[in-house]
Amino acid sequence: MKRPDHILIIRLSAMGDVAMTVPVILQLQKTYPQLKITVLTKPFFAHLFEHIDDINVVKAEVKIQHKGISGLWILAKQLHKLNIDSVADLHNVLRSRILCGFLKILGHDYFRIDKGRTEKKALTRPENKILKQLKTTHQRYADVFKKLNLPLDQNFKIPNSKLLLSAEIKSQLNLDDSKNWVGIAPFAAHSPKQYPFKLMKEVISKLNEEEDLHIFLFGGGKKEAKKLNELAENFDNCENVAGRFSFSEELQLISNLNVMLSMDSGNGHLAAMFGVDVVTIWGATHPYAGFAPFGQTKEQQLLPDLKKYPLLPTSIYGNKKVKAYKKVMHDIKPEKVLERIKLNLV
Repeated sequence: MKRPDHILIIRLSAMGDVAMTVPVILQLQKTYPQLKITVLTKPFFAHLFEHIDDINVVKAEVKIQHKGISGLWILAKQLHKLNIDSVADLHNVLRSRILCGFLKILGHDYFRIDKGRTEKKALTRPENKILKQLKTTHQRYADVFKKLNLPLDQNFKIPNSKLLLSAEIKSQLNLDDSKNWVGIAPFAAHSPKQYPFKLMKEVISKLNEEEDLHIFLFGGGKKEAKKLNELAENFDNCENVAGRFSFSEELQLISNLNVMLSMDSGNGHLAAMFGVDVVTIWGATHPYAGFAPFGQTKEQQLLPDLKKYPLLPTSIYGNKKVKAYKKVMHDIKPEKVLERIKLNLV
């Protein structure tokens, strides 16, 4: 097929999955500088693309004017007016499939991501498990662009890009550029992939003893912000940033970190899209499923002992609780976490 001049990229949610599009889009821009790119995502996630020049973001208001089938038809007609050539559906859910169907009626070809559902079931099933590294989500995104005659180098890297900090961040936080900045995002959407809070407190306590470090705690929602406030109050070199700044400002701070410590969750992907080193703690899930933050080494993925816990990973998203595996993350000692963080600060 003819190489397109203007493509539409669809990825509406979730935050980590949308963030994982960023490194691939940056490489797409670098490889095809004349290509015009429009991204369709939810309004909140539009902030993830603010630092990228020459990109058009369309906000899908799926709970308002773009709600339901009639709303998707309205959205399709709006997108059609942008003179896009082809569509890359990086989401492949019912909503995006209906939208692509409408865009096809309006004359636009589309290609969808292959999520590898069969392989992922084989990876997570309790019996006859096939434990192997699957394609990463970033590779799956790149495969869609290849179908659009826009192949990408599979081994690409992105540079570290630090955003300017707002006046609000500078006035609210006691920042010291001579120190290393460590971000910690201790929460996850599902408890089987969240490091025990008691052990995380040990990690923070030890890091707090290092005079050349400044620790920033990240989270979302009032409950998490309250917990992080209580935690930060115990340590001199630690500040909670949850609930204090806009999402755009949090991204500014994340981009300036030296290291981010994260669960298998969105914050790790936010840091990785700026080229920040990410240390990830894994529980019920596993990087073999393809959701490790972009550009990070195997050594930065801290895992329970698979010989002790042969059923891991028990699920792709960490939403499945296995009673006997309730304490798998206790297998990852705070000392191991600290050691890995320090190695990434060298």
